[in-house]
Amino acid sequence: MTPGELHANWLGAWHALGVDSPDDGLFDALCAAYSEPHRAYHTLQHLGECLDHLSREAAAAERPAEVALALWFHDAFYDVHRGDNEQRSADWAAQAMIDAGVAREQAARVHRLVMATCHDVLPEGADAELLIDIDLAILGADTARFAEYERQIRHEYAHIAPDIFEPRRQGILGRFLARAPLYRTAPMRERLEAQARRNLATAISSGERPAA
Repeated sequence: MTPGELHANWLGAWHALGVDSPDDGLFDALCAAYSEPHRAYHTLQHLGECLDHLSREAAAAERPAEVALALWFHDAFYDVHRGDNEQRSADWAAQAMIDAGVAREQAARVHRLVMATCHDVLPEGADAELLIDIDLAILGADTARFAEYERQIRHEYAHIAPDIFEPRRQGILGRFLARAPLYRTAPMRERLEAQARRNLATAISSGERPAA
C-alpha cells in the first residue's frame, strides 16, 4: 500500500468504530514503529500486505474494523530479544482505543485479537481465525515473495549463528506445515493452502537459507 492508501485505511477503520478524527500522531507513531531499522519483514510492507488481504476477505469478518485495527497494532512492538511483543502491542492498541472513546468491550476484543498472533494456540472465533490466516498469508505467497520473506526473517535474526538458527527455523516451519488445515477460513484456504504447503516443504527440505 502507498502511504496515502495506508492513511485512508487507518481513517476508515476508526470511522467504522465511530471515531471521526483519530489522532494523526498515533498513525505517525505506528508508521515509525513499523519503519524501525532493525526490522526487515515486520515492516510497513507486511502491514500493507495484511490490510490488502483483509480488503479481499472482509466479508468473512464479524467486525472488520476491529480486525483492521488489530492488524495495525499486531506488530507495533517488535524486538527479537524480547518475549512480550504481542502483549505490549495489544496493550497499546487497547489503550489507544479507550483514549479515543471506543467502548471498552471493543478495545478488549482487539486486545484479544492481537494476542492471538502469538500463534501458540489455535484461534477462536471468526475474527481471530481470519486475523491469523492473514498474518500467515505470507506462507502462501508466490515463490519469489516467499524467498524474499525468508531472507527478511534471516536478516532480523542475523545475530543468531546458522547452526542454531536453521534448526529452530525448520522447526517453526514444520509446525505450520503440520497444521491441517493451515488456513482456518475457507477463502484463504482455497487461495493459499496449496502454495503455502509447497513453500514450506521446499524451505524445510532445502535446509539452506540465503545469508542476510
